[in-house]
Amino acid sequence: QVQLVESGGGSVRAGGSLRLSCTTSRRSFSEHAVAWFRQAPGHEREFVAAISRSGGETPVADSVKGRFTVSRDKAKNTVYLQMNNLKPEDTALYYCASKRTILTMSPDVEARSYNNWGQGTQVTVSS
Repeated sequence: QVQLVESGGGSVRAGGSLRLSCTTSRRSFSEHAVAWFRQAPGHEREFVAAISRSGGETPVADSVKGRFTVSRDKAKNTVYLQMNNLKPEDTALYYCASKRTILTMSPDVEARSYNNWGQGTQVTVSS
């Protein structure tokens, strides 16, 4: 199993930006699709964005489209979630998740599809 570590969360005002990072020491991470999910108190975990193993596919949720982008740096073994124009409703605990895939597979948007998870990083957006 791959141990994932998220970082970059914090408290910002509405309209601000944060960049989350997801990294691991396992070199096989480059063979994984990676996704970001979030969970706010009293709500179910929801899909935010994902990136395919190749980096060529980056689906995002409608709620964050145009504001959040996902990218990966294989040399640094890290996946990023750039969050711009943050809104109070983006407040949540953000998790990254991964699974090993074949090169041509599109990334899943279902949490149950991923078998490696981080502990989460808190994002709080005030109005």
